[in-house]
Amino acid sequence: MTDPSHRGPRQRFEEFEQAAIEAEFETGRHEESVAQAKRHILIRIGRMTLGVVVLVAGLLMLPLPGPGLVTIAAGLALLASDVPYARKLLERVRKRLPADAEGNVSRPVVIGGLVISVITVSFSIWWTFFR
Repeated sequence: MTDPSHRGPRQRFEEFEQAAIEAEFETGRHEESVAQAKRHILIRIGRMTLGVVVLVAGLLMLPLPGPGLVTIAAGLALLASDVPYARKLLERVRKRLPADAEGNVSRPVVIGGLVISVITVSFSIWWTFFR
């Protein structure tokens, strides 16, 4: 085995890629080929990136205008399939959301909150940069 300090970036990337593919074969949806494993890794990375972006937006909406808790719940729901701790946090956030008897958040609350937040953020951007 070579000294890790003498490996180039390309070799480190290839080792990382091979380790990710092996982990995907062990923990994923039992892909049949390397191409399927690579595709599922990219899907996971995209889902986790989107989840983090939505989660951060929700955290920003707590003090700013917008449906902070609903957006946080959406971000945690995206992360929950890949991050076990996100599932626990999602259950805690769901307890704070306005819900019906079965624990489901009504669709008008979610859609209305998101529409209001998009309008508010768009107006804020317009007011700040384009007026």
